[in-house]
Amino acid sequence: MDRLVSLNPGLLFWTVFNFLIFLFLLLKFGLKPMMKSLKSREDSITNSLSSADEANKKAQAILVEVQAKLTETSKEVNSMIAKGRDQANEIISQAKVEAEKIRQEKMEAALKEIKSAQDAAFTSLKNEIADMVIIATEKVLQTKINPEVDNELIVKSIEQISNN
Repeated sequence: MDRLVSLNPGLLFWTVFNFLIFLFLLLKFGLKPMMKSLKSREDSITNSLSSADEANKKAQAILVEVQAKLTETSKEVNSMIAKGRDQANEIISQAKVEAEKIRQEKMEAALKEIKSAQDAAFTSLKNEIADMVIIATEKVLQTKINPEVDNELIVKSIEQISNN
């Protein structure tokens, strides 16, 4: 262990001498390429950062533009939906009015038909009553006028009328 800790002046001189030669050669031939490489690396990093910053600004601008278009499109869609609802409500109200008009026309036609059928029935009934009265009158006039016979004839005629 003594050997590891002890200093040999000749070895120390040659070690320092070799280190100085290596340092000189390194500075003479290696410093410029290393500095050039470091400078190019620094430039590429700077360029990358600036292009990334520029790309970020463009992306932000595009994002703002897209959001504006999205908002505008959303307003247009909402407007179209509102117009569609209005048109649907208008069509529904027109259909209701038209249906009510048709219903009213059919109701009036049915009432007219009922009225004409009723009038025809009353006319027919009047004609039948008139015919029966004529027949009854003929029967009364054919028989001799007698109060008992008249009463009997009237009762028979009423029974015949009620049976019809």
